[in-house]
Amino acid sequence: MDPERSEDKILARVRVRQHVNPLSRKYQQPITPPPWEQVFQFPQQPLHLDIGCARGRFLLELAPLQLDWNFLGLEIREPLVIEANQKRDQAQLHNLAYLFSNINIDAEILLQSLPEGVLQRVSIQFPDPWFKQRQSKRRVVQPELVGILAQYLPVGGEVFLQSDLEGIAVEMRDRFQEHPAFHLTHSTPWLQENPLPVTTERERATLAKSEPVYRCWFERV
Repeated sequence: MDPERSEDKILARVRVRQHVNPLSRKYQQPITPPPWEQVFQFPQQPLHLDIGCARGRFLLELAPLQLDWNFLGLEIREPLVIEANQKRDQAQLHNLAYLFSNINIDAEILLQSLPEGVLQRVSIQFPDPWFKQRQSKRRVVQPELVGILAQYLPVGGEVFLQSDLEGIAVEMRDRFQEHPAFHLTHSTPWLQENPLPVTTERERATLAKSEPVYRCWFERV
């Protein structure tokens, strides 16, 4: 049997919760940022930060296409991070890494630890919706996170947001539009096409069902 397929079967037997509560005590301990010179071969390259990367397959496809960029995926479900880093090692990609992180706890300490000016792009794609209003504080795009991203993204830095749920997409877009540091780069409410060369599995599945994807692109001004 192919070793990679065998490993996939083993990982598939490990139960990974689809949603975890980021406000629970388990996820309140801030991470210790790693030494970036040990994470990336060229730590001064521009960095694309993907928040809520799940199994990391989006970045796994994107990183070999843009070797002059570094890619960092953050995910709150630690088993998925372990799996993603195993896949990264198999692909021998030195510009890609995944971290177990609750971004709404770790954003400040993580971003201030990066080499100055390297953060150039942030993506948040199909985040957990937490439909009930009383659970809205569990959603990833909070005003505090927008403010921290505004602090650490340089002028010209980019933010890409998308969801297959219009209400969630509107909330994310509104929170970035409400911050004076971010400018929506398109005159239409939503982008019709994904501007990145790779799409997520969720995006492909949604489009295959002829259902809409709500996307927007911001620039740090």
